[in-house]
Amino acid sequence: MLRDPPAPRARPRTAVRTGAAYGGVVAPAPLPDLSLSRSTSDRQGARRGDDGLLEQLWQDDAVRVVRVHDGRTPVVRDDQGVRLALVPPSHVPDSAPHGVRVLLGTGPDGTWFVAEEVADPSLDPGGGDDWADLRTLGVELDALEAGLLTQAVAVLRWHKVNPRCPRCGAPTSVEQAGWVRRCTADGSEHFPRTDPAVIMSVVDADDRLLLGHNDMWPAKRYSTLAGFVEPGESLEAAVRREVLEEVGIEVGDVDYLGNQPWPFPASLMLGFRGTAVSTEVLTDDVEITDARWFSRDELVEALRDGDVLLPPPVSIARRIIEQWFGGPLQDDGGVWR
Repeated sequence: MLRDPPAPRARPRTAVRTGAAYGGVVAPAPLPDLSLSRSTSDRQGARRGDDGLLEQLWQDDAVRVVRVHDGRTPVVRDDQGVRLALVPPSHVPDSAPHGVRVLLGTGPDGTWFVAEEVADPSLDPGGGDDWADLRTLGVELDALEAGLLTQAVAVLRWHKVNPRCPRCGAPTSVEQAGWVRRCTADGSEHFPRTDPAVIMSVVDADDRLLLGHNDMWPAKRYSTLAGFVEPGESLEAAVRREVLEEVGIEVGDVDYLGNQPWPFPASLMLGFRGTAVSTEVLTDDVEITDARWFSRDELVEALRDGDVLLPPPVSIARRIIEQWFGGPLQDDGGVWR
């Protein structure tokens, strides 16, 4: 079996002061332990170019396979909680159509992991109790499995939507253990891409939080504002532009909070807190159809009465809201649809 020494342990997190004080209140430290940012695996990037590595691993029953179909994966549920239904390569049914395979790396104990796209889950029962979505599993899995599934979903989605060369349209072949697609016509290499997006709490001088509603969300769902970073734009500028465009609020100081991969389909969510220098709300009625300022008491009351639902705990949006609030919040909004 192929084994490498266990990856070195991560250093303990320490509190970091990230910005200037707002009226005597120090800007918050980055958010710790975001659900989809907890990976403890070693991606083994230096090994991706090894000749025949994936083929060798597929013959090794000490390897574990993460199977994915349209962002879902088989899981096992028991008294100990939820875990991925990981299987050795020999347990992947030969009758099932095989999709792209990708090297995920090794766990802390040296176990190798490979992801495979399952083309038809009806032909691959998965060896688990059911198939579940990453957005549901993100807070339930341990750090290793949450990281493996986040990585697998992200890179397999990229393969699914990028079968051809963006330069000339010719088909591409998979190389580098699933981390490169090479054009069969001009030989150009293409790599998985991630779209940076900012997501932010907006807080005014009275320490009220601004939350908005998008008509694409479930009824009564309110969340933090967010948007993609444009070419040639800094992160802080993106925060100020998105808030101004969506709700007409001007933002001054911008402080970093944390980041989380969000492979739905290919984003990296970069969290910030912005200090509002104006308070009159004017929604764009395109992305945001309603926006409201909340004090802590007002938000608790709205949640208790069912007037507001928050995004589920797996999202960085929920963590940003709870950081402003000062602790966990209880509501009935813990589902996506």
